[in-house]
Amino acid sequence: MTPYTPTRRALLQAAALTGLGSIGIVRAQGRPRGDARLVVVLLRGAMDGLSLVVPHADPAYAEARPTIGIPRPGETDGALPLDDRHGLHPAFAAMHPYWASGRLAFVHASGSPDPTRSHFDAQDYLESATPGRKSTADGWLNRLAAEIAGPGARPEAQRLLALNVGPTMPRILTGEAAVASLASGNAAVTPGALDDPATAAAFARLYAGDDRLSLAVREAAATRRDIMGNLASDDPSADRGALSLVGLARDTARLGALMQRDARIRLAFVPVGGWDTHANQGAARGQLANRFRLLAEALDALAAGLGDQLARTSILVMSEFGRTLHQNGTGGTDHGHGNVAFVLGGGVRGGRVLGAWPGLERSALYEGRDLAVTTDFRDIIADVLERGFRLRDAALADVLPGMTARRVVGLYA
Repeated sequence: MTPYTPTRRALLQAAALTGLGSIGIVRAQGRPRGDARLVVVLLRGAMDGLSLVVPHADPAYAEARPTIGIPRPGETDGALPLDDRHGLHPAFAAMHPYWASGRLAFVHASGSPDPTRSHFDAQDYLESATPGRKSTADGWLNRLAAEIAGPGARPEAQRLLALNVGPTMPRILTGEAAVASLASGNAAVTPGALDDPATAAAFARLYAGDDRLSLAVREAAATRRDIMGNLASDDPSADRGALSLVGLARDTARLGALMQRDARIRLAFVPVGGWDTHANQGAARGQLANRFRLLAEALDALAAGLGDQLARTSILVMSEFGRTLHQNGTGGTDHGHGNVAFVLGGGVRGGRVLGAWPGLERSALYEGRDLAVTTDFRDIIADVLERGFRLRDAALADVLPGMTARRVVGLYA
């Protein structure tokens, strides 16, 4: 039988199936702290922060949500106690021990200064960190990767510096710095075309030159080998065929374990969909409660996978905007404005709900319907980068361009 010789088109298609991002040229300068890590979790669809961190001391909350409001702590199906004004959704119980141990902090009434209620635009602005400006070419997490790598970094030195969980390169990681991708579920460990020795050898022969495409293909193949090698060191008794049947917690546990094993992985991005709860949202039980439970379990799995590296890792969780204070006619909530963000691990001085609380009386609501924004989401990012990564002012301005003022949120001691 005649040996199979892959065509150039077949090889390029195979490369696309590896799930690895393209290798680029680092453009920015700056050398932040050498051991800090950051995982950004973006809850796409506008998570209802008023249900996650419940402002039970504000009487307008219960009035506005007669069937979907979360009862006070101590009541049936009530919120878990946080402080004298706030409680945590009971389905988020897996995260409460992190709060109690001082490793989890919330920032309420946070969000974008831009007024858009469009998911697409708001996510674009959050991922570019330039609210109201669509012309920004790259994402802020990619700019941070460039700052960490420093000027003139060789591709092999930044091969796994930034990692995306999922098959599609997100806006936040778009840019010139190198990014690798880890597919979710079964695709993360299913052998791809480049794992076949004959195909890999054909790639090596075809892309043996020193042109940019050849270098990119070789780096992609090397990144794939690194990821597969780390995954191969998992418990050998694990049933790899079942990975796609496990949800987000399996993906985050795998990510945490990879970061714990490989110090080269400094940045990671995890997009999580399904937060657009216009109907049948539920209260302490129901569809939103189920989503909170799965998210809490996934974050707990990520923290457990990181192990002792959690102390060096900040896990930042945000959503593009919040939801309306008042429930709608179908037992859900509509697109709002202010929301809650939170940070876990990484030296965070937790056990606190941060941010200026604007109140829920009608005169305090944004456009008469939504929780107002009193903390710009970029201030939260800046806190993480300045205190966690020790970024200098010039580097911080590169990652978060266009900020005219800076307010310290107080996430760190």
